[in-house]
Amino acid sequence: MSMDEFEKKEGYEREEIFSKAVRAGKRTYFFDVKATRKDDYYLTITERKRRYEQDGSFQIEKHKIFLYKEDFEKFSAGLSEVVEFIKKEKGDHEMVASEDSGKESFTKVEFEDLD
Repeated sequence: MSMDEFEKKEGYEREEIFSKAVRAGKRTYFFDVKATRKDDYYLTITERKRRYEQDGSFQIEKHKIFLYKEDFEKFSAGLSEVVEFIKKEKGDHEMVASEDSGKESFTKVEFEDLD
């Protein structure tokens, strides 16, 4: 069962109240605010990525997290802590525009690299 089918079955598919898309290299992250049946807000974070096959075709992969307001503070604190750790240990390598090309450079990380 796909995530979209699961959401519809479980009643999670709701109208978006607010949405923000962040493009980062081959990935796009979506931050979507939705409302529950009781009109309480929650956040879905979706990573969407194209995975190319050897024949040139591609599939869209989606990974989704549901984040409820009672968890916002702990989630935010945890995320901030690990981001600061990485910056401290590996340096603050924010997106830098190349002076020669005017293009942005990104560090390429594949899921396979994380194993």
